[in-house]
Amino acid sequence: MRLHKVRLAGTVGAALLIAVAVGHPTAAGATPATGAQLRQECTAPPLAGHVVDVTVGDSVSPGSPQSGQMWLKVAPAKVPAGTVSLRVANKGTLAHEVIVLPLPAGQAVGKRATSGERVSEAGSLGEASHNCAAGGGGGIAPHSMSWATLKLPAGHYELVCNFPGHYASGMRAELDVTGP
Repeated sequence: MRLHKVRLAGTVGAALLIAVAVGHPTAAGATPATGAQLRQECTAPPLAGHVVDVTVGDSVSPGSPQSGQMWLKVAPAKVPAGTVSLRVANKGTLAHEVIVLPLPAGQAVGKRATSGERVSEAGSLGEASHNCAAGGGGGIAPHSMSWATLKLPAGHYELVCNFPGHYASGMRAELDVTGP
C-alpha cells in the first residue's frame, strides 16, 4: 500500500513537471492576482545600464488576500538618467507586478487615486510582470523574477504593483532618476 502511494505521487509529480515544462494552462497560467501560480524559480540574465533591484512581497494569511502586509522595495533608490534595468524578485506568496509611472511634481508616493482597487496606468513607461522573462505579462509567480530595461529621463517615478488592492496595501516605492 505504501509503495502504491509513492508511485502515485511520483506519477502525479512527473505529470505536473511536464505540464509546467510545456506551459500547460493549469500549471503556469493560473490567475496571477490569486497567487495560484506554481512556484517557478528563475534568475535574470545580465542586464544593461544601471540595475535597480526591486523586491516585492507579502505576508498574507491563506484564504484572506488582504489580511497581511505587502511591500515593494528598491535598491538603489537613486540612479543616473539613461538606461535603467529593473530586476524584480517576488519574495511573497502571491503573484505581483511592477509598473513604472512618472511621479508628478509635488505628489508623494502612495497618493494616487484608486479606481476599482487599482491606479491608472496612463503614462506608464514600462513594466516587469512577465514570469521568468522581460516586460509585461500576467504576473510574477512567488519565488520568481521578471525584469525590464527602460530609457528613463531625469525625474521622479513611482513603482507600483497594480494588482487589485496591492497599491493600497503598500506596494509602491519611489525611484529618483538624476540628470546627466
